[in-house]
Amino acid sequence: MQATGGIAGAQAADRADLLQPNDTRGVPIADGVKQGLGPAGQQAGGPQGSGLTRAERRMGGTLRWFSRFPRALPLAIFITIFAMTLLGVWAIERAESDARRADLEQLAVEAGAALERRANANAAYLRSGAALFASQDSVPVPMFQTFVGQLRLDSNFRGADGIGWAARVNTGDVAAFENRMREVGVADFAVDPLPSADQAYAVPVTNLQPETERNRRALGFNMFSEPVRRDAMIEAEESARPTASGRVVLVQEGDVDAAGFLVYMPVFHTGADGMRELKGYIYSPFNAQDFVDSAMQGMENRAVQMAIYDETVAPDRLMAQRATGEAGGESVRKIVQIANREWVLELHSLRPAALSQLSLIALIAGLICSTLALAIAWLLTRQAVEARQVIELLEEQAAIRNSLTRELNHRVKNTLANVLSIVSLTRRRADSIESFAESLDGRIRALSATHDLLTQSEWGTTPVRSVIEVEMAPYAQGRDAVVEMNGPHVELAPNDALSMGLAIHELATNAAKYGALSTADGKVEVDWDLMSDDLVRVRWRESGGPEVSQDRKRGFGTDLIEKIVAHELRNPVELVFEPTGVRCTMLIPVRSRSEFVLRAKRMKQRIDRAQFCPD
Repeated sequence: MQATGGIAGAQAADRADLLQPNDTRGVPIADGVKQGLGPAGQQAGGPQGSGLTRAERRMGGTLRWFSRFPRALPLAIFITIFAMTLLGVWAIERAESDARRADLEQLAVEAGAALERRANANAAYLRSGAALFASQDSVPVPMFQTFVGQLRLDSNFRGADGIGWAARVNTGDVAAFENRMREVGVADFAVDPLPSADQAYAVPVTNLQPETERNRRALGFNMFSEPVRRDAMIEAEESARPTASGRVVLVQEGDVDAAGFLVYMPVFHTGADGMRELKGYIYSPFNAQDFVDSAMQGMENRAVQMAIYDETVAPDRLMAQRATGEAGGESVRKIVQIANREWVLELHSLRPAALSQLSLIALIAGLICSTLALAIAWLLTRQAVEARQVIELLEEQAAIRNSLTRELNHRVKNTLANVLSIVSLTRRRADSIESFAESLDGRIRALSATHDLLTQSEWGTTPVRSVIEVEMAPYAQGRDAVVEMNGPHVELAPNDALSMGLAIHELATNAAKYGALSTADGKVEVDWDLMSDDLVRVRWRESGGPEVSQDRKRGFGTDLIEKIVAHELRNPVELVFEPTGVRCTMLIPVRSRSEFVLRAKRMKQRIDRAQFCPD
């Protein structure tokens, strides 16, 4: 009984090592590493006895997060640098846009001043002519020609088609006025169109210098008949200052639809009664495009698109435009006063390239820097992760070594207890040294065979069939007796496999000496089935052997099976010696696989790390 207690105590202690969840010796190795087991099997990360400050524990958590997400830091560095690059490019483009807008505003001021200067210069000529002609009773053709000649204007009259005189002719005096104009040498002079019945007078073009074929087309044209010109003349009469008309097509343009305008200066005659009476208008007709081009001399090479509108920005109010490229950038509008009338000057900068040269250089440089930073951070991260993996592997190997050492220690103790118990019981039953040696040899070999089987499975679970085959192999091979095994795939814990192996060995030894395996006609049937998820039933039945004596002595095998094995399996063993053969039924617990395969989680953890951080 003392030996029995030794085996039971050793195997119970061994089971406790595997089953107690709070004991670091019984948890899977991977879990032990996660809990911070050091080389000596001690916890290194606990709040008590660890010697780590809160900052160090926080740093450890950061490193674990860093090891879990090794791509996060390089990607964050790349995104940060590239985002800063994009911000710099945006700032450069914004500065370039502001510079273009400032340049555009400056150009708008210069262009507006040039147009106003050109208009004021022409208005000064018209004012001087109005002052001269107001002092005369009439404005004959020779006098007007002399006046224009003395102005010493350049060949293009500073963007104008010339300077003209248009007399005020009452409706009733039109015919007489036409005759007088023909008499002074203007052949075929005729007022056209004639004033309507509701108009008191007409204002025909009387003279227009320089005297060119183009200007002769306008002679006789009644400007008061056209609404835009009439409104400008009435405004000039009321304000007594040069006044520009709206957008018109000059008569001298012929069939060409070119925008133009006129600037009128009224000429008054003061009668004897002191009353001021309108004598006519001295005026200048302008082709709008020529006027703008002459005013913009010196600005032809400015990269800008310019458009000038009469009072309102609309397609039908376009007076002139200049373009050196496709508009698409910034725009500026400026109001310009042209002879008492507002023009709208609109400037557009040309469509810039997708990025300026400076922005392109900054973008390329930022991309290169961010890529280099990404590569460096990636290499450093990989080194850090690999170092972390090496440390974890070393810690894991140390923990495995310590666990295996403890496991080996308990297995050796358990095995020695079994051997001592077998030796003690065999000695009590042996009649001679030969029988003692033979029995002891067979039982130790049976224990060794089961140990070999467990070693092959790395002391994990072992199939029932494998245990039975190992123990029955010496008796089934080379004999005429029949051994039949049948049952489902069921795996046993290491200690349960050892206990069942000892029982099968004793049954097989007894059958070979006295039972079914001792004769050619004998037969042994071993079958097993699951009674529940956690219990398997193994049945041994012999038949065809010698008749079993009912008054035989109780042997060591019977004690081993009914006491030791039953105690280890924690279930009763039914052993019956029937006349036809021995029958034995064992109930063996089936425990969960995860309770015994200590390396399963460790292997899974290695696979996960390999997938997460591939080479």
